Amino acid sequence: MMSSPRIDRRIGIAIVALAIVILPWVLPAYGSFELTYVGAYAIAILGLVILTGLSGQISLGHGAFLAVGGYTVAILGQHAGVPYWLSICAAGVICGLLGLAIGLVASRLEGVYLALSTFALAVATPSILKHFKGLTGGSGGITLPTIAAPGALHAGLSPEQWLYYLTWAIAGLLFFVASSLLRGRIGRSLRALRDNEVAAVSFGVSPSYYKTLAFGWSAAYAGIAGALVAVATAFVSPDSYGFAVSLALVTGAVLGGLDSLWGALIGAVIIEFLPLWAQKISSAAPSIVYGLALIVVMLFAPGGIAGFFRRVVVDLRRRLPTHSRRPL
Repeated sequence: MMSSPRIDRRIGIAIVALAIVILPWVLPAYGSFELTYVGAYAIAILGLVILTGLSGQISLGHGAFLAVGGYTVAILGQHAGVPYWLSICAAGVICGLLGLAIGLVASRLEGVYLALSTFALAVATPSILKHFKGLTGGSGGITLPTIAAPGALHAGLSPEQWLYYLTWAIAGLLFFVASSLLRGRIGRSLRALRDNEVAAVSFGVSPSYYKTLAFGWSAAYAGIAGALVAVATAFVSPDSYGFAVSLALVTGAVLGGLDSLWGALIGAVIIEFLPLWAQKISSAAPSIVYGLALIVVMLFAPGGIAGFFRRVVVDLRRRLPTHSRRPL
């Protein structure tokens, strides 16, 4: 008898979780470091999946929330001596509140108007950070201390391994929260607004409430991701948060799959490793490879790589013979 999609999903999650636990012990230190970025980017792209894939709001400015999250960790650590783990939580809260405030305005905009307004946010952020030199360090940025594993874990884990496990533990928690909430009323309401807002309103769904909620939720995830990237890099500067960061997140979300949580993970792998592989060919290759990848995916897998694999699994399931149970 064939396994159900729910069982297959649980098996897939177990395999991925086991691989995440094992990889730092079989990879060199720089490999764990790169996968730490993958975990952080997966959180940010998950926020875009929630915002764009599920609620239908286009954002080209999520790099700004990464910047706010990164600078929150840096400023709290340098000026107030706040521990990095507490600063990461603060980054999520601050970016979430900022996202709610922007979401109140964004809920009144649609399509290209929303995209342009968030584009302006991404473009303006580096200049704003450079302006407040006393707080942000200006163009020179802020250097963060390298973190180490706490207590008894210090002897068994290198700084790279500890940061890797910390990042993926946070990512796992945030993916679980998103999966749980999106299977309930919130997820159904967001999908209804994306597919047919008029019909959703007729069933009692408030567009303003849920669109604002999605924006704040997505921004909080991006802020946590930015904090983790800043801790991993041990440095923040305005030039690190240009529009290219926002564009890379959108590209990863589209290539991975905008309507799938697995797409966030796939997209994070793509935006971390595709430019590294492309640079081995030519210094100008990353942009070309990104463009070609987008064209190929849009032609042959409009739902992203995750959507393509989902269709393959569904087709295989249909072709395999089914065996019905005999009645007792």
